[in-house]
Amino acid sequence: MSVIPGKLWGVGIGPGDPELVTVKAARVIGEADVVAFHSAKHGKSISRGVAAGYMREGQIEEHLVYPVTTETTDHPGGYQGAIDEFYTQAAERLAAHLESGLSVVLLAEGDPLFYSSYMHMHKRLCDRFDVEIVPGVTSVSAASAALKTPLVERDEVFTVLPGTLSVAELTRRLRNTDAAAIMKLGRTYPNVVAALKDSGRLDEAYYVERASTGSERVLAAADVVADEVPYFSIAIVPSPANNPVESRTLGEVVVVGLGPGADRWTTDEVRHELRAATDLVGYVTYLDRVPMQAGQIRHASDNKVESERAAFALDLAKRGRRVVVVSSGDPGVFAMASAVVEIAAEDQWSTVPVRVVPGMTAANAVASRVGAPLGHDYAVISLSDRLKPWDVVAARLSAVAEADMAIAIYNPASKSRTWQISATRDILLEHRGPDTPVVIGRAVGSEDESVTTVRLADLAEAKIDMRCLLIVGSSLTEVIDTGSGPMILTPRRYPAAEGRA
Repeated sequence: MSVIPGKLWGVGIGPGDPELVTVKAARVIGEADVVAFHSAKHGKSISRGVAAGYMREGQIEEHLVYPVTTETTDHPGGYQGAIDEFYTQAAERLAAHLESGLSVVLLAEGDPLFYSSYMHMHKRLCDRFDVEIVPGVTSVSAASAALKTPLVERDEVFTVLPGTLSVAELTRRLRNTDAAAIMKLGRTYPNVVAALKDSGRLDEAYYVERASTGSERVLAAADVVADEVPYFSIAIVPSPANNPVESRTLGEVVVVGLGPGADRWTTDEVRHELRAATDLVGYVTYLDRVPMQAGQIRHASDNKVESERAAFALDLAKRGRRVVVVSSGDPGVFAMASAVVEIAAEDQWSTVPVRVVPGMTAANAVASRVGAPLGHDYAVISLSDRLKPWDVVAARLSAVAEADMAIAIYNPASKSRTWQISATRDILLEHRGPDTPVVIGRAVGSEDESVTTVRLADLAEAKIDMRCLLIVGSSLTEVIDTGSGPMILTPRRYPAAEGRA
């Protein structure tokens, strides 16, 4: 008679506390013919220790000992070759029991399908035998419970990351999520700390060691001695809305730039600061570009009270709030960084930290649409005479034109201020040819985007407003034909420099 093969059970036994083993897991462990478990060469199996109270006398035990963990190996295939060979051999040991009709439980710390060694057995056996998975409580859940704080709520995003990723990749992902758990620590911990620091989230992060066990430890991530970090530890970054670190963090003001219009031009670093804020301060049009977030307070104003807005933000921060002041483009280019830094110098705000996070500028966005009009030296000038007299604007336009630089012109016109366009044209024509290309970029990055090019002699007020940015070429700027059509180029090579070493 043929023997009916036995069943393989992948059983999650939770993060370490035997009382967190589920009722079903306990029953299946007690009923199995064979109980299998992994360990390092030292022979002590954590999973076997957790399950011991649910095992019975007479069960067959399969102790699967890893040939390597963190040490080196002389296997011809290196570390991966040694591990792959081990999993193949271990799977055949379990297959022998299953083929003889015995039921086999393979213990998995946490959950069997969540960064578990069980998965390697599963992939080698699931096509040959009947398999059932018993899910378990993960270390992420246990670490969250140890912190006594929610990880995420509502529509927040939670990301699980392996500490084995590069610092750059960890940093990128930490900046672009609301909350995170970083697993596989041990020797990776210095890189994890570097990524937490680079992403601006080190002060929010916690370290949880051996969650749910009698040797559980919870520390601020920055306070951990890297040489003492075991593999069974995890770094947790709760969402800013739920992070208990907020209660001990001083308020601050962060000035950010959203970029010139398209959401894709807002950097991950800026998105992180927006999510972490308790309060957003800014011109109403710019605040409307920021997604609503539960519990966050918005303080909108018009676009003519920059100093008052800066003082308001600093006052909120002085009272312990995490305030983000929102600009479009880059906050340091005719935007709120200047106002905040200037007001922050007053004695009453001396205890308030201020940071500036850059954004893509409108000049760069418009330039990208037509080629490389800013490929050589260029100047950036605002035509607004609200904060400086027109005489200063005119003098700077003349000086830059005489110096033969391309010019990016911000704030070219408004409803009450249009005559400066023709005045600017006339000043530039004193130093620049009438055929000089002028790019008019309007609302670049938005659904209303339009980009046109005119001759300097034809530049007029029509259709130019505050949503426009102008790029005026130098004497070397030209329109050239490419495979993609006409493009504008200001070459990097200057004629007088050609032939020099």
